[in-house]
Amino acid sequence: MEFTFLALLLMVPLVYFITTVAQMQGGSFAVVGAADQAAKVYVAQPDTASAQVAAEQAVALALADFGHSPDQASMATTCDPADCHAPGTAVTVTVRLSIPLPFVPFQDGFRLSATEVEAAATQIVGRFR
Repeated sequence: MEFTFLALLLMVPLVYFITTVAQMQGGSFAVVGAADQAAKVYVAQPDTASAQVAAEQAVALALADFGHSPDQASMATTCDPADCHAPGTAVTVTVRLSIPLPFVPFQDGFRLSATEVEAAATQIVGRFR
């Protein structure tokens, strides 16, 4: 009887901890893939407006592949120099994702976050398209 009680008392927090760490690891993989794909898609587009839309779609798709909602993520794009489609420009896409706590019900507009993960990827705009 005591063994069952102590095992349950120790195992439930341990399993919850492992589940939380696994979600954080999955979120880390998701933002790395999302940033990489978004940067690649961005430099392949002919203009800034279509590049932004394509990059946002790439981020949403990459996050969905890992089971994360695009609503929990944000994307920022920076270009060096400022003209994002000039040959030789370095385009950096940064993706940020808020990882929610597992098995915690959410109220409208209120979320408990385990952590936020962030990744950035840079691609160079080629001379020839």
